[in-house]
Amino acid sequence: MKDTVSERRDFLKSGALGLAGGALVAGAGMTLNVQQAAAQASADSVLRKVIDRGHLICGTGSTNAPWHFEDAAGNLTGMDIAMAKIIAKALFEDDSKVEFVRQAPDARVPNIVTGKVDVCIQFMTVNGARAQKVNFSRPYYVEAIALLTRPDGKIKTFDELLAAGAAAKASILTNAGADQTVKRQLPDAEVLQLDEQANVIQALDSGRVDTAVVDLSTVWWLARQAPDKYADAGHSFQPQLYSAALPQGDLDWLSFVNTAFNVAMHGWDTEPYDIAFKEFFGQEPPKRAAGFPAF
Repeated sequence: MKDTVSERRDFLKSGALGLAGGALVAGAGMTLNVQQAAAQASADSVLRKVIDRGHLICGTGSTNAPWHFEDAAGNLTGMDIAMAKIIAKALFEDDSKVEFVRQAPDARVPNIVTGKVDVCIQFMTVNGARAQKVNFSRPYYVEAIALLTRPDGKIKTFDELLAAGAAAKASILTNAGADQTVKRQLPDAEVLQLDEQANVIQALDSGRVDTAVVDLSTVWWLARQAPDKYADAGHSFQPQLYSAALPQGDLDWLSFVNTAFNVAMHGWDTEPYDIAFKEFFGQEPPKRAAGFPAF
């Protein structure tokens, strides 16, 4: 009978041969060029069209930091832009091979349905009504509502806002149920509804309110950009999913985009996602642990 060390050595040898065999198979697969790879997709798949064209066409916005906005040189940047580049890199090993179509939020679904863009990545909340018209990728971010305060304010934290009762004032974008959204978290606060997000934040700037009720990503972005002016009250609620929108009836394209996102968020090439997440949200992405897949 072999001793334990010998058994382990033989096992490792067989494992090495298995890995070598896998590498050879993978190597053989890698000899396919992009046109040959595209031929594996169905004839009418967007995946094939994109690879034949040689670049991705992505619908997005340009006016909402930290998701999509212009840098000092006029180039689009933001978390949505980073996700589009992740797809382009997976397609062509070149994240610059993406054309951005700037579109209004109400054009997101129509531009997918009509085929004007291959994918829409524009801080798009997943819901049932939209899912009847487009496919959604796996989520790449979980948004929430949060409370933006001022570091020099008398009331800075959620606990302080709650304790202030009717003395606390909160601004929020005018919307159906906006009052109830605030009241569920701050039951006694005075609610000020305003017509534009900029005015919601300006009310905090001017001292008219103690907190601006906005997206968590906005809180993170502003607190990172101007820590002397803005602070995170430390409370978020009503989570919602952000995903890429894709044409319905195209499993090959949906599966490819999901694969690209999974690899970037949980696989071997997480650096582009991690860099963007830290840059635009000021947050460290969670460490990925080997073993049970937590997607």
